[in-house]
Amino acid sequence: LTIGEGESRIARRVADFEDSLPANIKLAFLPNLGRVRLRLSGVGNDKDQLNQQLDNLKEEVVRLIPELVYGSDEEQLEEVIGQMLKDRDLTLATAESCTGGKIAQRITTIPGSSAYFTGSVVAYSNAVKENVLGVSSDTLKNHGAVSESTVKEMVQGAIKLLNTDLAVSISGIAGPGGGTPEKPVGTVWMAVGNKDRIVTQKLQIGKDRLRNIEYSSVQALNMIRKFLLSD
Repeated sequence: LTIGEGESRIARRVADFEDSLPANIKLAFLPNLGRVRLRLSGVGNDKDQLNQQLDNLKEEVVRLIPELVYGSDEEQLEEVIGQMLKDRDLTLATAESCTGGKIAQRITTIPGSSAYFTGSVVAYSNAVKENVLGVSSDTLKNHGAVSESTVKEMVQGAIKLLNTDLAVSISGIAGPGGGTPEKPVGTVWMAVGNKDRIVTQKLQIGKDRLRNIEYSSVQALNMIRKFLLSD
């Protein structure tokens, strides 16, 4: 299970591996909105031998794209993140605008998430961003709600308000209306960080509202994963 690059880029990175596969093994790419499942399948007369062959090839694929692989089989990204947080004894909160609580919803579908998830602020209006999360009025005025400065301050505000180790924030124009030439529909800013470090990412997606919400939620979860791996 991979996240972070599309099917075509992954295919290029593993092209030599795929070309070298024995005749009885096939590699398939199964994309799904920001994620790509790589499936190795094979045929043979000895089941145990075939399973061992597939396991060895799976390990070889992981070595080729280690930073993209978040799990295997039926693991969910939010489940993997939850385990990472528990292993590090860290807590997480979300501060969401355009996703309307979707990231928090995904995180809390995992049983036991109360061990590491403290809560969420759905700061849809600028007033809530300012009065609840403490985003500066000057930031909102000069940079706008959909900006790098705003999502960084949303992270800082969520950490303080919800007394958490980490926070992820998101603000964007989900569409189909509301865009401008400078910030068209599908513009999304995200941030994740702790008291010492915040990283940001900008997405430029499309005009489908529900697809934008779903895709940006998945990418925000991946930002958490990458932050935990690098911290």
